[in-house]
Amino acid sequence: MSTDINKEQILELTRKYHQTRAATEFVPGVTPIWPSGAALDEDDRVALVTAALDMRIAAGVSAQKFERGLANFFGLRKAHLTNSGSSANLLAVSALTSRTLGERRLRPGDEVITVAAGFPTTVNPIVQNGLIPVFVDVELGTYNTTVDRVAAAVSPRTRAIALAHTLANPYQVAEMAELAERHGLFLIEDNCDAVGSTYQGQLTGTFGHFATVSFYPAHHITTGEGGCVLTDDLRLARLVEQLRDWGRDCWCEPGQDNTCFKRFDYQLGTLPHGYDHKYIFSEIGYNLKTTDLQAALGVSQLGKVSEFGEIRRRNWNQLRRSLDGLPGLLLPEPTPGSDPSWFGFVLTVLTEAPFTRQELVAFLEERRIGTRRLFGGNLTRHPAYIGRDHRISGGLANTDTITDNTFWVGVYPGLSPAMIEYMAETITEFVLRRGRGAV
Repeated sequence: MSTDINKEQILELTRKYHQTRAATEFVPGVTPIWPSGAALDEDDRVALVTAALDMRIAAGVSAQKFERGLANFFGLRKAHLTNSGSSANLLAVSALTSRTLGERRLRPGDEVITVAAGFPTTVNPIVQNGLIPVFVDVELGTYNTTVDRVAAAVSPRTRAIALAHTLANPYQVAEMAELAERHGLFLIEDNCDAVGSTYQGQLTGTFGHFATVSFYPAHHITTGEGGCVLTDDLRLARLVEQLRDWGRDCWCEPGQDNTCFKRFDYQLGTLPHGYDHKYIFSEIGYNLKTTDLQAALGVSQLGKVSEFGEIRRRNWNQLRRSLDGLPGLLLPEPTPGSDPSWFGFVLTVLTEAPFTRQELVAFLEERRIGTRRLFGGNLTRHPAYIGRDHRISGGLANTDTITDNTFWVGVYPGLSPAMIEYMAETITEFVLRRGRGAV
């Protein structure tokens, strides 16, 4: 009897294997409730196995399909995959320093307005390119900055604005884009936490010169590691591609040659005529590409964005209703005019509360409810940034409050209504007990 197994049989076995991996029953106080995580089904497992069987180990068919799908989802002309959302931010900022942009290019010493209350990889590319981050404060409740704060920070040296939508809650991005246009500034939307969020009915990630996305497992869709840079500007897209692909001038996909039909007929720089175009470098670049294995998972995940967003909104709204009116806590609010695809549920312990953030977090963690800080809090207080050139506009009082008193819990699609209910009950129990003076 033949022991040959064809591809279809392997994929069917893969589905059956996934179905045997039954989810464990939720036991309050025993089953861990993570603040974030990937939501993966049998289609995702099959997508990965299919790519592995085809031995697609470098970027290829799936990467091209995923890039086209992302561009179509956002309604933008170009999407370029990269190995992380952090790399996507690095590529977006670095592209704006290219000499090919002439007088518009960002030069060392130019200022970029951002916030200190966020994740460091929104800020790091500014520093890494010799630019000066200008930090503005944020609002408590929405945890985003405002157009007025950014406008007040603009100086003759300001050349760009780089802001993230905090925990998927959009900032006033339409007004921010108008401000950028009025002052001739570039706008980079760090959309890593906010895929599927909208502002004034328009998807975040579609307002700026660049948008960046992360596909780390904590985010809305995942490829394990991975990210993307999106733009409607073909010139900027070309720069991102070059910087991502070693800085080379050639635009052939991996495994392709001579798509321009003049591979040995270029004369660039002071190189001899006919120097192989695959090895001509026009930018100081990196190798920040993704793989087809990752992209195959991304293609499968992309079709679930709307479903995942609905679950995130359901979980967030359940928590918001359950905790409404609870004393001692500032509850989150969506930015007016927005519909966030929530990344997390953020809480700030008020200064007059009879308990501290540390005490509440310890109570939750002891009961297997995972928590996270609002990323770096005030980044200017971290060792990495002390002594680095920067400017603060208007003070960072709310950012310091976040550093001391703010944290968030999860709402991602892996959390059931029962888990959300247990979180709400646990928070309520702690607050009411402390309000009565109980230990």
